[in-house]
Amino acid sequence: MVTQQQIDVNQLSQAKANVTLTQDLLTQAIEKSTSDQILAQEAIKQASNEISQALTAVSQVERAIQTQQQPASE
Repeated sequence: MVTQQQIDVNQLSQAKANVTLTQDLLTQAIEKSTSDQILAQEAIKQASNEISQALTAVSQVERAIQTQQQPASE
């Protein structure tokens, strides 16, 4: 008998927060692109980090789902 685990909503919520922060950072980068290149570059670097963290969280949830489904398909 295979036990069904819940999707890790906390990880998905964290990924969503990372994406939201990424949007804010990219907006800041766009707004500062002509007036403050250094601040714009820092916002882009931070946005990249947030995207990486979101991808990691989503990938972990995806792997957990795939792991749960494997025994059921055998």
